[in-house]
Amino acid sequence: MSAQHLDSGANGNTVAVATDTAALDAVLRQHAEQQYAEELDALARHDERQRPPNWKLSPWAVRTYLLGGKLPDGFVVTPKYIGNARLIEIAIATLATDRALLLYGVPGTAKSWVSEHIAAAVAGDSTLLIQGTAGTDEAAIRYGWNYARLLVEGPSPAALVTSPMMTAMRDGKIARIEELTRIPSEVQDTLITILSEKTLPVPELSTEVQARKGFNVIGTANNRDKGVNELSSALMRRFNTVVLPTPATLEEEAEIVEQRVASLGRALELPAEKPALEEIRRVVTVFRELRAGITEDGKTKVKSPSGTLSTAEAISVVTSGLTMAAYYGDGALRAADLAAGITGAIVKDPVQDRVVWLEYLQTVVKERDGWKDLYRACHEVL
Repeated sequence: MSAQHLDSGANGNTVAVATDTAALDAVLRQHAEQQYAEELDALARHDERQRPPNWKLSPWAVRTYLLGGKLPDGFVVTPKYIGNARLIEIAIATLATDRALLLYGVPGTAKSWVSEHIAAAVAGDSTLLIQGTAGTDEAAIRYGWNYARLLVEGPSPAALVTSPMMTAMRDGKIARIEELTRIPSEVQDTLITILSEKTLPVPELSTEVQARKGFNVIGTANNRDKGVNELSSALMRRFNTVVLPTPATLEEEAEIVEQRVASLGRALELPAEKPALEEIRRVVTVFRELRAGITEDGKTKVKSPSGTLSTAEAISVVTSGLTMAAYYGDGALRAADLAAGITGAIVKDPVQDRVVWLEYLQTVVKERDGWKDLYRACHEVL
């Protein structure tokens, strides 16, 4: 059995590339549109609502894909985001306008995850990605050149190397820019013409690329980078900002961790039991209390470490513990499997954070009923 996906060549031409299903299953991390192809197909079959130009699904169906739900035939769409539904609706509605979308928040609040899944549902392609770093230059956003052909032929369409942004404009798709505030300010401003005029000039060829209907941009940024490369007011005006918060409740965060760990466990083919919800709740509780600086019951104040202790880090800790349990234990997740991961996530500064963690272990973990095993395991790895 085989499947096909669309790929863009060096000249920006979109071609169908055959992908064997077995080979796709062997991929470590599938794109959202590959992993959830069945759900996207089911939504498309039942989606009779109006779709914005060049969208694969209507805003209603995109919302259902992100937040989950049951279709008329009983098909269950799994939630990709657990949290405030209104924020997702605002994000989706923004992309149906001429304004770009900026997902903002603390690290680990699923900004990249939401960005990928929205692009997959809206455009059927989440791969048009620009990763923002301190070394990102204008060519990564605009276009580059095949210098071998450039030297032989001079500037020509064949020598042009299209960027994900140019491809998205040509095809009417969604371009994603990760960690926008990591990109130098002068490079960020390259986006102003693209977002305001919806065109990308190519002066070397005396031409331009005009965006097709359906084109838009999703950017992500976290508040830990605030002040690194601030967005100019001219650029900010062209974005609609949606702030993704940390999960509101312990139950909500535990559900997110449980869902993502189960998905990762299947992808990694871990020969381990499904992690007990109680172990997940313990990890999430530790992270939430240290983030907030107070215990869940509000009775004890604690110091906060220097790290973010995000939901994404909790997912990583539980997945790492599950791996330890699978290959060095009996497959059941226990405190000893989690201890090293929890300690590593908390102790970023070997002096300051170690003191904070030891104090928390002594005053909270040691005194909590049923947590003695976690206390002993964490002390062993310190």
